[in-house]
Amino acid sequence: MKRILFLLALISSFAVMAQKNIYESPSFDNLSADHNVLAIIPFLTNLDLNEKVSKTEQKRLEENEGYAVQNALETYFSKRSKKKKLPVTFQNIENTAAILAKKNISYDNIDVYTTKELSEILGVDGIISGTLDLNILLSNGIPTEFSFTDYFSGGANYGRIGIKISDGDSGKLLWKYEKEINKKTGKNTTDLIDRMMKLAIRKFPYERERKRDRKN
Repeated sequence: MKRILFLLALISSFAVMAQKNIYESPSFDNLSADHNVLAIIPFLTNLDLNEKVSKTEQKRLEENEGYAVQNALETYFSKRSKKKKLPVTFQNIENTAAILAKKNISYDNIDVYTTKELSEILGVDGIISGTLDLNILLSNGIPTEFSFTDYFSGGANYGRIGIKISDGDSGKLLWKYEKEINKKTGKNTTDLIDRMMKLAIRKFPYERERKRDRKN
């Protein structure tokens, strides 16, 4: 019984911490009223690996990590939509990639385009984007062995992820969720996204019941 209570307390504490790392625009309802389709773009990644790699290889690895998060988010929202109908849909990331390629927009130059420009090019109402700061290759999985020393020395901290939703018409930030990446957040990219979004789902602004809650 004590063990169950401890686990419940631990889960609750994680949920509270997750909510503290969430920002939602007070203008969300007004700006998103006509939102129907969102596009998920690759995350901009900064790798600080212990091992030395060439600039070309680092660039390739950063790109792989950024696309891995894009794919994991699409997978998560696909599963979520099957469980509960959301008021928005998500553009297939293969279609997103194809449209961007036709405009000669790649991972290397996507950051020079504004949210408004990308939304217009992709034909969507908003953009889901973000950043990754990593000292490991998350897509390959993180070390799973347990060590108390790591937790006290910081050796179990592998970086940070930030997910944001921006309005296509105004370009304004609507929602942002930031989280530290460590051994407790998931064993790989898909697991990380699944766990962190489950913690944040009560604060995810497109959940239907949240609209009423925000007005109260």
